[in-house]
Amino acid sequence: MVDAPQQSRFRPETTILSLGDGFFDPVQAANFPQTILRFRNDRAAAEIGLASLTDEEWIRHFGRFEPLPGSLCEPLALRYHGHQFRVYNPDIGDGRGFTFAQMRDDRGRLMDLGTKGSGQTPYSRFGDGRLTLKGGVREVLATEMLEALGVDTSRSFSLIETGEALHRGDEPSPTRSSVLVRLSHGHIRIGAFQRQAAYRDEAAMQRLIAYSLRNLYGEEPGNQPAAQLLSHVVGRTATLAASYMAAGFVHGVLNSDNINVTGESFDYGPWRFTPRWEPGFTAAYFDHQGLYCFGRQAQAIHWDVVQLAIALRLVASAEEVAPPLDEFPAHYEAAMAQAMLGRLGVRPQGEQADVALVAAIEQALANSPVEIDRFFFDWRGGARRGPSPADPIYSAPAFEAFSQQIGSYESAVQLSHPYWSDETPCSMHIDEVEAIWAPIAERDDWSAFDAKVAAVRRMGAAMT
Repeated sequence: MVDAPQQSRFRPETTILSLGDGFFDPVQAANFPQTILRFRNDRAAAEIGLASLTDEEWIRHFGRFEPLPGSLCEPLALRYHGHQFRVYNPDIGDGRGFTFAQMRDDRGRLMDLGTKGSGQTPYSRFGDGRLTLKGGVREVLATEMLEALGVDTSRSFSLIETGEALHRGDEPSPTRSSVLVRLSHGHIRIGAFQRQAAYRDEAAMQRLIAYSLRNLYGEEPGNQPAAQLLSHVVGRTATLAASYMAAGFVHGVLNSDNINVTGESFDYGPWRFTPRWEPGFTAAYFDHQGLYCFGRQAQAIHWDVVQLAIALRLVASAEEVAPPLDEFPAHYEAAMAQAMLGRLGVRPQGEQADVALVAAIEQALANSPVEIDRFFFDWRGGARRGPSPADPIYSAPAFEAFSQQIGSYESAVQLSHPYWSDETPCSMHIDEVEAIWAPIAERDDWSAFDAKVAAVRRMGAAMT
């Protein structure tokens, strides 16, 4: 496991209050029957000055939601709209979560601590505002794996079991309950801009744009602030889409209310890692049309960014927002080369060669049974590192173009970490997730969960 970074000092903020009351509602956290600490992310806590909290203090803040000194005095449920599977919904917002606190991290960035499963809000509709323990475990595993693979993701900060019996239609019920806290670089969603556009509130839209530029991108608004922000969002979200592909990850619900304007991935429900390069692989059982399947994620995210551009038309002309929006495909192509070559661990050769290599990788993986994790593990550094069960596949015609091109690439990594001598790569497929959950459900045995988190962090250390 990677050692935690040196403890930073806690630097509280209340910056979100500058937006004004129209962007959020003060709420109260649920009063849970129990608060059993199941996971605390001391690596992340050290970056914001909270790793020295005792377990008792941790539970008071992240299970009972006692305010952190100097930060927000009360939780805030954020207001937003959004397209959900391409259908516009004005009746959403933080329905089972809230922004609990803000602070600066060790890089000086404004950070939010947000919740999932913390109780009902004005936007809960018919929901109970709760989170199943299995859902919390799955989010921890997703974020740990994505972080290790270099995806810009929110981080699971805390998971506390809350002692309520929940009834759900998609898992055996009654099931156990939990509350999750995630650490994010802001919780401003595309849907927040859509809400202001729906209400035709130009002043509120301008405040939201300025807030995002100043606090999430460290820039003052210029002559065309809407286009300025959109340009950043286009670049960051194209990078996000590419990083999903290189990781073999399927988010599952890429609605516009689930896209953060920082391009940071968050909110993990029916996620999955696809074992093989299957463009049609879906994560959500209710995604009957495959709208958010593996191979359509860039298209889905681009569509969401188009909705942001449409919302920004409230305060900007079409001539202002069109140029940055048109750059998404070019950003995505460049980001795909960077992400795929980065996971492969080779030095770029130039745009034309790199794009061709990415195409060869995709072709090889799509036309062979080799698993994505196995391929990148076996070829780390741009050359075969030893015997592999997939060796017969690598000599098959599907890999001919890749084999011809990879020989001219130089390694950009060191392979001295013991991980690279393992027989099998670390992965996070659905059968593994279920195998981790089973002993927790059956006998409250967390050893497989703890071991998996340690194994994922070990892989992450090997890849840095």
